[in-house]
Amino acid sequence: MTIFDNYEVWFVIGSQHLYGPETLRQVTQHAEHVVNALNTEAKLPCKLVLKPLGTTPDEITAICRDANYDDRCAGLWCGCTPSPRPKCGSTPDHAQQTVAAIPHPVQRGAAVGQYRYGLYEPEPRLHMAVASSAHWRAYASATCRRYGHWQDKQAHERIGSWMRQAVSKQDTRHLKVCRFGDNMREVAVTDGDKVAAQIKFGFSVNTWAVGDLVQVVNSISDGDVNALVDEYESCYTMTPATQIHGEKRQNVLEAARIELGMKRFLEQGGFHAFTTTFEDLHGLKQLPGLAVQRLMQQGYALRAKATGKLPPCFAS
Repeated sequence: MTIFDNYEVWFVIGSQHLYGPETLRQVTQHAEHVVNALNTEAKLPCKLVLKPLGTTPDEITAICRDANYDDRCAGLWCGCTPSPRPKCGSTPDHAQQTVAAIPHPVQRGAAVGQYRYGLYEPEPRLHMAVASSAHWRAYASATCRRYGHWQDKQAHERIGSWMRQAVSKQDTRHLKVCRFGDNMREVAVTDGDKVAAQIKFGFSVNTWAVGDLVQVVNSISDGDVNALVDEYESCYTMTPATQIHGEKRQNVLEAARIELGMKRFLEQGGFHAFTTTFEDLHGLKQLPGLAVQRLMQQGYALRAKATGKLPPCFAS
């Protein structure tokens, strides 16, 4: 299960008309080069999408607002160059997504310390990939992560890491957490304000009776169970007790049935995270230990003891 194919990061560029049409053309050209190169060479987890050049605060604000209403947009990548337009500095505040900035020139030849307001110069080596106001830069310094020159492999890795976090954060806003059974009794740390969590973070945490899960588990065919057990035997070293005719063989079969039942239940409900409780096993013949571990391996988030506080943090 992967969520990255459902999202994209917007490459936002901004400048001003006072720089002249030729400079603005080069800014767009350089941005296209950066985006195309990163999409083909950097092995980023999700697609980078170039947005039209914004030259006024209203245009840049409109991009941020469009991002808020686009379910595919997980983050905004903006760049930094000097600019006298102060109003541009407030535009990132309109974006609800995560924002990142790489304040380096397109070419390696222009070191940051030697940068001479390249947008006023004709030399391509001094042009920035993206042009935005100094207030964008101040915003980035205070709230954003910086990774280095866009061509560096290490920068690619850190940008990819930021993208994964941005996608996870965005996806969490639509996350559905399934609680199999209620929180454990007499364990205060497992309780939480589910309504406040949904208002603040966007994800829902609702309880489903274990009996509902048991119905799905019991509907799994023996053929599907045997096929999954064959997968177990190819992936793991089985002890004699868990092999055919072993005294624990039935436990392996039951573990496979529970895994298939839980996965089907989660898929049917659109859940990407779940919780379990040791005290509510009505109808289940054993604890879903192996099933839970394998579901986590497949990308589902888990928190034991039925707490709804942590699973969304692990969903990615």
